[in-house]
Amino acid sequence: MGERTARTRRRGRGEGSIYKDEAKGRWYAAVSVGYGQDGKTWRRHKISGRTRAEVAAKLRELQAEQASGAQPAPGYTVQRAVDDWLAEGLDGRSAGTVTLNRNVLKPVTAIIGDIELRKLTAHDVRRALTQLASNHSSRSVVIAHNSLTRALRHAEANRHILHNAAALVDTPKGQRGRPSKALTAEQATALVKAAGQARLGAYVVLCLLTGIRTEEARALRWDHVDLDAGTVAVWRSVRYGGDTKTAKSRRTLGLPSAAGEALRANRRRQAEEKLAAGALWKDHDLVFATRVGTELDAGNVRRQFKAICKAAGIGEEWTPRELRTSFVSLLSFSGVAVEEIARLAGHSSSRTTEVIYRKELRPVLIKGTEVMDQLFG
Repeated sequence: MGERTARTRRRGRGEGSIYKDEAKGRWYAAVSVGYGQDGKTWRRHKISGRTRAEVAAKLRELQAEQASGAQPAPGYTVQRAVDDWLAEGLDGRSAGTVTLNRNVLKPVTAIIGDIELRKLTAHDVRRALTQLASNHSSRSVVIAHNSLTRALRHAEANRHILHNAAALVDTPKGQRGRPSKALTAEQATALVKAAGQARLGAYVVLCLLTGIRTEEARALRWDHVDLDAGTVAVWRSVRYGGDTKTAKSRRTLGLPSAAGEALRANRRRQAEEKLAAGALWKDHDLVFATRVGTELDAGNVRRQFKAICKAAGIGEEWTPRELRTSFVSLLSFSGVAVEEIARLAGHSSSRTTEVIYRKELRPVLIKGTEVMDQLFG
């Protein structure tokens, strides 16, 4: 008798119980999850399933949550977890970064956003990412998956969940994105000519003739430009923390004559805008700024760049980053060595140049600034 009693002893408080409701034909489990608002009555959490094994598994998961200290709030959905991460987990990041993450997660939360976070499974995440991959590029799918994983990690740190379901899923392959293109010499010449009449013309000319990234051009300050010596020091970008993409991206470049002339014209125009803005002017010493001296965002650049492309008669399907691709292509076409192109472009190695710009690379001869002066001087 004593042995049987030991086997069938009453479960302790918090250990839960499993029983079958014969009338409903379902198995149930109930476990105490803490005191109620009166501080005396114990609150109980009920779970149900078709089989005893199913309920036992759910009960073990619930008890593991309790043991870990996780405190999932009822009705706390995936959408709320994403919103909390965007509001709290990206502190110090630029508004552009927050917007990028919000936009890339919208199609994901449209599919699984209403699911209660503690009930989210790896299957749910895989289903959302697979749907996303059916009509988005692989790069977009990777960014969305990374963002969702970080959002759920933020929820995990705040004890809303025990496991990060997004971290258990492999990223599906999406659609091929539009490949980068490069301007021909004739198109580049037309673009430089049209840029001379545009407010952001110097930006376009500088990126095309020196190969600096658009994120580096947006952060460029006048104290890093020496028009007399004909040099530009690329030491900053609009990336988080203000640093360049890699250590080798920090470089000092010679200015082709056309770029130097465009920057001088830009400085004169900026002085006029500063005078017109008066007290509204915010002096950040930026080479390229809004009409009140503040930093340009990517949208500003894209809109004005498309207008310049249209004026040049080369079509509006180009993107600002393809100015850099065109720089590599023009140098390679003129015979510059891939190692020299890598140094000018600020790549960590010439292999990066070869892998990313393989279609633009040709056999080699001379240097960058000299070539640009020949083409545009």
